[in-house]
Amino acid sequence: MIELIDSSEARILIRAANWVGDALMTTPVVRAIRKNYPRSRITVLAKPWVIPVYENNPHIDDIMVYRADGRHKRGWGTLTLAADLRKLRFDLAVLMQNAFEAALITWLGRVKERLGYNTDARGILLNRCVKMNPELKKRHLIGYYIGILNGAGLKDDGMNMDLFLSEADRSFARAMLGNHLSDATRPVIGINPGATGGTAKRWFPDRYAELCDKLAEHYQTRVLIFGGPGDEPLGDYIVNKTKGNCINIAGQTTLGQAFALIETCSVFITNDSGLMHAAAALDVNQVAVVGSTDPVATRPYSDKADMVRVPVHCSPCLKDVCPSDHECMDRISVDMVFETCRSILASTQ
Repeated sequence: MIELIDSSEARILIRAANWVGDALMTTPVVRAIRKNYPRSRITVLAKPWVIPVYENNPHIDDIMVYRADGRHKRGWGTLTLAADLRKLRFDLAVLMQNAFEAALITWLGRVKERLGYNTDARGILLNRCVKMNPELKKRHLIGYYIGILNGAGLKDDGMNMDLFLSEADRSFARAMLGNHLSDATRPVIGINPGATGGTAKRWFPDRYAELCDKLAEHYQTRVLIFGGPGDEPLGDYIVNKTKGNCINIAGQTTLGQAFALIETCSVFITNDSGLMHAAAALDVNQVAVVGSTDPVATRPYSDKADMVRVPVHCSPCLKDVCPSDHECMDRISVDMVFETCRSILASTQ
């Protein structure tokens, strides 16, 4: 175990992952660090778009914004960030990121103990260097992150993710549902037809639309279409293809508000995405439509998550855009996803 000089006053920095799903999968590490050093002061260094993952977490004392497009832009901004870290005199940095830059910043920032995997030729910058075990890459990504702690002799606290919501976001969700859904007895279904990083992870919008109509016909559901800025046209397309049972909220919420709306869903149907992991962290019933991505490493880690997947010869390819016929998604039919939803809804009634 890493012995800090005075763990009751130790300052610990956690360099967060840069994507929402990855950030959520590091929350078991945050919780474990708090349990290893219960009286320390824990700061998370994070890009602005992942801050909602951490901002209500009781295991975190402070959040430091990594302004990569402004004050901390690569170059002189890297030195500025290192200077910001030096002022705070951190005793330990735990690097969730494998990038060389993450190690360089903490080295320049004079963090006393710098812990992370020995990837990207950065071993010289880490004085608590964990050797990468190839077996870790065969595990769920949560286990991969926890391996950083285990490699340093620190105790983990299990693999369940944490996502804490604010009352303000929950109030927003209640108000939005009240404005759009007049009958509170009808099940609310969430769909997330987008996904960052290219189209390979996306099930087809026409099939989402057909699924929405089928769910409405059998269960009188109302459907919320989720998505971030830029997904509004995709949501409008699905609304226009359905029979008036969908509400497009893509681009109309903050990430925290989207989390709170997911919490209200009877079932959340999604491509592999950050919101997929949010639903898992919130313990919401979900159906994950998975094609090009790794069904082991990045599956939704929850007993209430069902994956719909048809293995094909080229999956998981992990590519952003399918170079051929998108067979991994084409072979997933509307009926396959509907029957998974039917099973979930039957068990909750």
